[in-house]
Amino acid sequence: MADYYKFPDSFLWGCATASYQVEGAAKEDGRGPSIWDVFSHTPGRTAFDHTGDVSVDQYHRFRDDIRLMKWLGLKSYRFSVSWSRIFPDGEGEPNAKGLDYYARLTDALLAAGIQPWMTLFHWDLPQALEEKYGGWQSRETAKRFGDYAGYLSDKLSDRVNRFFTINEFMCFTDLAYRSQQFPPALKVSTQVANQVRHHALLGHGLAAAALRANAKRPIQVGLAENIQAPAPVLETTEHIEAARKALRRLNAPFLTALLEGTYMPAYLEEAGKDAPVFSEADMKTIAAPLDFVGVNVYSPVCVRADAGTPDGFSVVPWSDSHPRMHMPWLYLGPQVLYWAPRLLQEVWNIKDVYITENGCAADDKLNAAKEVDDTDRVLYLRQHLIAAQRAVAEGWPLKGYFLWSLLDNFEWCCGYTKRFGIIYVNYETLERIPKLSAKFYREVIARNAVV
Repeated sequence: MADYYKFPDSFLWGCATASYQVEGAAKEDGRGPSIWDVFSHTPGRTAFDHTGDVSVDQYHRFRDDIRLMKWLGLKSYRFSVSWSRIFPDGEGEPNAKGLDYYARLTDALLAAGIQPWMTLFHWDLPQALEEKYGGWQSRETAKRFGDYAGYLSDKLSDRVNRFFTINEFMCFTDLAYRSQQFPPALKVSTQVANQVRHHALLGHGLAAAALRANAKRPIQVGLAENIQAPAPVLETTEHIEAARKALRRLNAPFLTALLEGTYMPAYLEEAGKDAPVFSEADMKTIAAPLDFVGVNVYSPVCVRADAGTPDGFSVVPWSDSHPRMHMPWLYLGPQVLYWAPRLLQEVWNIKDVYITENGCAADDKLNAAKEVDDTDRVLYLRQHLIAAQRAVAEGWPLKGYFLWSLLDNFEWCCGYTKRFGIIYVNYETLERIPKLSAKFYREVIARNAVV
């Protein structure tokens, strides 16, 4: 059987999850509350007032989940740490039982031949820091994040070699302090919102420095950012150049500033009097070199050349008839897994790119045989992986792929109404059942090729 879409032997296949979405055990072993605990327990904030109190209980079932990872053939598992499990108050005395959980998880992964890739922050800020400092409105939270990162590096870098500082800036800045979709669900002024963005970037920089300073051996440090990922509307010279311009401009508040060590003049001019306040020392800290860049990519932003705009491009809006998956924002555009690594190298000369999230929600239901035939998800994954293989075949620096997600889980404001996993979870019994997409992904990994 011929495999036409082969990947290099060194290509890293993985899955990803986040602590609040999968762990459960919200009040066990000294864990303090996070802002997501408070938010999800506030009536009307999540679908059906669902919470992550139990979720899919990976805290107690991680060994069973690792057996599923081994069955899949995963080479890596990207998981996040619950900050308030390590520091219940976000600072001060560490919680030994919290650290012990992640040590046991890490040891079990390594024993199974699976690389642990650890994310320090996936939105679940300790509630105590929100109450004491106003969360990311304050530089103090950025400093505490650096302290937390240094502690984890000191305790776990003998076993963990790859660390992500932060996952998706916009989701805990703009969605939390402007649109009120995520906790702490505040609507601050534009200037404060831009300062929140800056403090988040500063937190990344302080954490990156602390990780390296406290490491027991050489480690690799990166981040996982949900970039606005442009794709040219047509593959012509003018539209490709427009996509290069769009990558910088659309990501000006976060990734562009981080990689270039300065805010784009156009971003600051647009903000005017509401621009963030920062120093040269801040930007130097923020711009510390990364060992790799992770990007969470689900749908592209289609762009076209447009000489009539100041930036030289315009965004092509989605038509009502454009196909999408089981989320209102998840439009199908598999070419994005080719363009993301290509543009990251062309614009910023990034040498190691990882797709740190890619996947889709689907309307998953058990059939009479207690199976989930999620052919729609298989279609989504196959087409995206074909585009990823094109990037690799052409020599663009895509080194690995983390599918989102290993398990159905607590999907933030959607609660348990949206399923992103390739393994079905019965939320009453917590039974795990591999879907058709899990069998597809297992075959991809076994062949090291799209099937």
